Amino acid sequence: MAGENQTVSEYIVHHLTNMTYGELPGGFERHDGSIISEGGAWVLARSGEEVAAMGFNAIHVDSMLWSVGLGILFCWFFRRMALKASTDVPTGWLNAVEVIVSFVDNTVRDTFHGHNKMIAPLALTIFVWVFLMNLMDLLPVDLIPYTLSLMGVEYHKIVASTDPNITMGMALGVFILMLYYSIKVKGFGFAKELSMTPFNHWLFIPVNLFMEVVGLLAKPFSLGLRLFGNMYAGEMIFILIAALFSAGLVWAIPAGLLQMAWAIFHILIITLQAFIFMVLTIVYLSMAHEDH
Repeated sequence: MAGENQTVSEYIVHHLTNMTYGELPGGFERHDGSIISEGGAWVLARSGEEVAAMGFNAIHVDSMLWSVGLGILFCWFFRRMALKASTDVPTGWLNAVEVIVSFVDNTVRDTFHGHNKMIAPLALTIFVWVFLMNLMDLLPVDLIPYTLSLMGVEYHKIVASTDPNITMGMALGVFILMLYYSIKVKGFGFAKELSMTPFNHWLFIPVNLFMEVVGLLAKPFSLGLRLFGNMYAGEMIFILIAALFSAGLVWAIPAGLLQMAWAIFHILIITLQAFIFMVLTIVYLSMAHEDH
């Protein structure tokens, strides 16, 4: 909840600031009054001003830790379930994993029209990984940041999918695969597709190129920003509801009910966003395999 020395706006900004590691320029005055020596220094940011001064090369440590950590957890857990798989009727977690694998496999069969054995594993990885990152949004917004603040950590975000660096990084990976398979499957036909569609005449090549390239570049942006926008908005609502607890006991019960209601509704959102990211990835890669 919002601290006694924090306004609501400061509380919101604090919870939306990443744990950032980057280089501060020489002569920069830090939050505690110390001065960075000439040549600069790589440090953890302790204020929003320090985050801004670090620039583009700064690293969001919390986003990296949670995204990579959840990815490792996904691989370990699914490998463990795969080793337990048998011809017997599955139960417990093994049954849940088989349901997820079957669901993703059916989605790929219905959506992907090419022949590529990598698409189904990729779709499964995207769905589960994005779902796990989104699932962290259901934890109380103050639980982990407050616990880490007792150990001297100023900022920490646990929902990696609210960081555009993570979502756009994943979208960029999908975009690279789109280009790779478009060139591999279509060859010179990919260039012809960009230059001679939709108007099949050489006079319209500049118009066709502009329209097709803009449409091509829009795919990774829509893929990454859609996930980021929805999860960021959901996280913001959780933070606003949590801020109500600082308004006194009168708001405690309504805030608690709102938290429960939004958390239940958010289960649908986090699942739907993982599904949409997966389906769009399959659709885009299917389009890359369609040789006209």
